[in-house]
Amino acid sequence: MRLKAEQLERSLKKLAALYLISGDEPLQLGEAADAVRKAARSIGYCSREVLIVDSRFEWNTLSIVTHSLSLFSEKTFVDLRLTTAKLGIEGSKALIHYCQHLPEDTLLLITMPKLDKAQLKTKWFQSVDKTGVVIQIWPLDGVNLLQWLKQRAQKRGLQIDSESIKTLATKIEGNLLAATQEIEVLYVLHGQSQIKKQDVEGAVTDSSRFDVFKLTDCVLAGRINRTIKILNSLKAEGIAAPVVLWALSRETRLLMTIKIAIDQGQNKEAVLNQNRLWDKRKQLVSVAVSRIQQQQLKQMLLLAAKVDRQIKGQEKGDCWETLLAYCMLF
Repeated sequence: MRLKAEQLERSLKKLAALYLISGDEPLQLGEAADAVRKAARSIGYCSREVLIVDSRFEWNTLSIVTHSLSLFSEKTFVDLRLTTAKLGIEGSKALIHYCQHLPEDTLLLITMPKLDKAQLKTKWFQSVDKTGVVIQIWPLDGVNLLQWLKQRAQKRGLQIDSESIKTLATKIEGNLLAATQEIEVLYVLHGQSQIKKQDVEGAVTDSSRFDVFKLTDCVLAGRINRTIKILNSLKAEGIAAPVVLWALSRETRLLMTIKIAIDQGQNKEAVLNQNRLWDKRKQLVSVAVSRIQQQQLKQMLLLAAKVDRQIKGQEKGDCWETLLAYCMLF
């Protein structure tokens, strides 16, 4: 059964045995997959297995995992992630066999890049379509993009008018990951107050000119001199300290999540993919995770709380000096 992306959340009140989500827009695809995972956890699918399909993957693993897990757990969730939509002969056979012999109390989620017309006519896809739910993710543009931005901003608590939404759309050029970052920056700067067109222009201009994301790239890479230079530039140009704090603390929480998962025995590559990191970011985060210990990350979070208090005037000290110390811990 095929559904549109906007129909997915409503359909999750009654879960299917199999979900296939495909598309080349990473944010929408990732959030749709997260919605399925969340719905599964809410009704007891606590045991989870992540399978990354690459050139070394053996398709009999799917059958082995799904049927062995069902022997030991009442409800199991299998997260099958493909880096290509071309399954090959073995992959096609494996999915057709899976659909014909569904294991009990098992939910399979398949995520993959966009499917072309030829792939939609294959036997494996027809089997999946007949057995479960298929969601195809398409890039947003025009009215659909404006509507998505408006809903996203309202969900974050922003009061934003149509002109401001149009201005934001022209700035992010269809990049939804960039859009979420800009909306977050607007919230940090303005909270729940009314957002005007000039606020959007100012925030987006600031982020492109002074780019706090370049700062986070440098701290992840451990480039001390470059980090100090960018941080001083941000301060000199009047960038709000809460924006810098938000960017640094976001990276800290991400590293902590990944570090804990790896320390618990999970595969590093699988954990990085699970957090939807694109290639450049994946390399930076991977290096930082290997270099930084959990204890350092805990110290960073304590410093983040200190910066927050200093910004609010609840603690003495220069918040920018504390931000520098924060950066140095990376």
